[in-house]
Amino acid sequence: MSGHGFPLAAGMIILLIACLCAGCMSTSVGNVGYSNQSIDIDITHTGEPTEAHVQVTVYRLANLTQEQQSILGAPVSLVPGKNTLSVAARLDPGSYKLFVYIIKDGDRKTAVIRDITV
Repeated sequence: MSGHGFPLAAGMIILLIACLCAGCMSTSVGNVGYSNQSIDIDITHTGEPTEAHVQVTVYRLANLTQEQQSILGAPVSLVPGKNTLSVAARLDPGSYKLFVYIIKDGDRKTAVIRDITV
């Protein structure tokens, strides 16, 4: 009879994990590009629609160095699936390193580094 307690305990643990993950979100940054004086960011979101903030720190790459050009930001309304955000930016021709952060409720949820050439 002692073997019957394990399936109940396992079921309780699974139920607890399911409850804790209810409303969990996963947000990832895909392609990042530049066109029409905007940085275009593809964001994939799973979970409920939510409001977040995207911050982009732009570094220009030249002569084996990187120099911070600007810190840009924009609010974003994320819906399940693919979202595209355009952040106004004026970039001269050249190579850049972009640090892209997605922030929700003051916590960084996602951070990626992307290289682009303008």
